[in-house]
Amino acid sequence: MKYSKAELIDALVAEWEYLCHDDYDPEDQTPEEYREDLIEMSLEELIEETSTDEHYTLQEYMDNWG
Repeated sequence: MKYSKAELIDALVAEWEYLCHDDYDPEDQTPEEYREDLIEMSLEELIEETSTDEHYTLQEYMDNWG
């Protein structure tokens, strides 16, 4: 299944918000700052950022965060 750049960015930001909520560090980027960085990435870089592979697929990632 193909995902758009916007869908991947939204999912990555949702995961980021969850991770920062559970383990807050004032040095971390805000969700808005993280989104700005993601916007600059290519589709391939965004997919890499999800850390998915054959065990945890992109579809599973998107089901969880998309």
